[in-house]
Amino acid sequence: MRLLLFFLIIGLTASGQMKDSWAEHTSIAELEARAHSRMMNRGLGSAASNNFNIHHYRCEWEVDPAIRYIKGKVTPGFIISGTTGNISLDLDNQLKVDSIIHRNKKIGFTQLNNVLKIQFDEVMNAGVKDSVSIYYKGIPPNNGFGSFIQDKHAGVPVMWTLSEPYGARDWWPCKSGLDDKADSIDIYIIHPSTYKAASNGMLQSETPAAGNKTITHWKHRYPIVTYCICFAITNYSVFNRSVKIDNTDLPMVTYCYPESQADFEAGTQNCLDAISYFHKTLGPYPFIKEKYGHVQFGWGGGMEHQTSSFMVNTNETLTAHELAHQWYGNMVTCGSWEELWLNEGFATYLSRLYMEQKYPSEAVANRRSVVEQITSETNGSVKVSDTNNVNRLFDFRLTYNKGSFLLNMLRLKLGDDAFFSALRNYLEDPKLKHGFARNADLQKHLEATSKQSLTKFFDQWYRGEGYPSYNIEWSSIGSGSVQFKVKQTTSHPSVSFFEVPVELTFKNSTQRKKILINPKVNNEAFIRNIGFLPDTVLVDAAYQIISKDNTSKKIDVINTGNPSVEVYPNPIQNPLNVYLHDFTGKNATIRIYGSDGRLVYAKDVVLIDGAEYLQIPLNHLAKGRYIMKIISGEMVITKQLIN
Repeated sequence: MRLLLFFLIIGLTASGQMKDSWAEHTSIAELEARAHSRMMNRGLGSAASNNFNIHHYRCEWEVDPAIRYIKGKVTPGFIISGTTGNISLDLDNQLKVDSIIHRNKKIGFTQLNNVLKIQFDEVMNAGVKDSVSIYYKGIPPNNGFGSFIQDKHAGVPVMWTLSEPYGARDWWPCKSGLDDKADSIDIYIIHPSTYKAASNGMLQSETPAAGNKTITHWKHRYPIVTYCICFAITNYSVFNRSVKIDNTDLPMVTYCYPESQADFEAGTQNCLDAISYFHKTLGPYPFIKEKYGHVQFGWGGGMEHQTSSFMVNTNETLTAHELAHQWYGNMVTCGSWEELWLNEGFATYLSRLYMEQKYPSEAVANRRSVVEQITSETNGSVKVSDTNNVNRLFDFRLTYNKGSFLLNMLRLKLGDDAFFSALRNYLEDPKLKHGFARNADLQKHLEATSKQSLTKFFDQWYRGEGYPSYNIEWSSIGSGSVQFKVKQTTSHPSVSFFEVPVELTFKNSTQRKKILINPKVNNEAFIRNIGFLPDTVLVDAAYQIISKDNTSKKIDVINTGNPSVEVYPNPIQNPLNVYLHDFTGKNATIRIYGSDGRLVYAKDVVLIDGAEYLQIPLNHLAKGRYIMKIISGEMVITKQLIN
């Protein structure tokens, strides 16, 4: 879900199209957090019982966008999972149930503490497949930027729903936890005929009814989490486009305000391009047998309702974010609100990924602004510490931006092949696909493809707080190498040392070399051959990791006059690293002999300030013992090698 700051909306061009800005990655998420914080924290979460599983909802709602009121008949089809005489659904007390019909007869129920408890006339055994019809009506509670909105656009009434995270119960009886998805839904909306009604899935019919009304029927045949079920009604203009995905023409259906039609038509191609990109990058569009759609609403941003994202406009970053949710958030949904980053961190990262490949010249500046926002405070974990605090759930700094950079750093750590393979495997896991996932599920797939343990990474970056600051002390060696020590301090005591690859850029006025290192301990020392003598070292110049206040310092090395040679690894692994230092001469010769005395390698080197570092390729050598002699003037140093 994403929101746009109102000052961004005011800045529309004459054509109505908003100029995309990388800064919106922060501002969009920030407003979303503020909007959600206005929801009342009153008994949040689902109180529905866990003794049944939903397989289908048939929802019949009668509404008029000019009146804040709903009258409904909701028929949940379910399977009993444990012997019981009752089940409970989530429903706000302000909505009054008239009756509940079970097997053609009324049955008992109670409404208390926003829970609708349904009492069967008999005990139901596990495995029984059944349904009830719930008749109810009332004025849904108004929770700020909440779940059921009745408003106007250009003087015309409009009504929409937005249930994430806890708002579905505010307007219909349902099972709203993150543990059960309906296999399918049928939505019937009875409304004045002057309007059109949008919802999930595919439009089946628009049937005239008595009293100048229309019954609009939408059908969706994919599993769907409760908070992604939606409807919106006003005098929509409707237009259709499509995009070719493999051998399928995927419909792109847009419901927009008449006064915004030109803007939405102009912005639709960006969405079609993003669908093609994500389809190739992430895997098949999850709802390929149906559609993707945009429905305009007035909340100031977007909400990723399944197959039917609600959009304030077609801002390109917003469009990519809500579309990415169809994979991460809708097809695979976080199984706990404390792990909301599995939805929002992913959508934030993927929208940035899309924008970077389209506008590469702006990528570094964008990442810099995001990193600066993340590190504007010294604490905070990606894991949500208080799921009853909506403001914390939708914390733009932690859930969105820091969550997105966990993925950025995982990609850096694992490499593109392993990283993207893991993301696709995660989506296609039969236990997760069209279901729920936890952080451990993602970690399992990342570890399986990369063959790396990521326990420490998630302990530090997901559960831990804060970020590192690097100090690089470096000096030149010989003709084209550098030695450096990596020091790290952390901003929060929960993590004493962050393990993450970090890119160093060595440069002078004409040359530049990037190297990726992966320090395992603090003050770890490295030597690298870069091919020239640098005068500057930049730490994470491309802003690929979360860090702040990084520095580098050149250290002058004093020649002690006590020559030494470091050879590693030994036994030999190709290449062999040889570091000569503290020599008094200007030249040296390196010779390697076999055990039979045969010369197998020789090289003359020029010593600069008594030092040189080189890497010797020795993969051609047979197994055995070898002797290395380093000769400088009358100085001879001997090393034994094992291959």
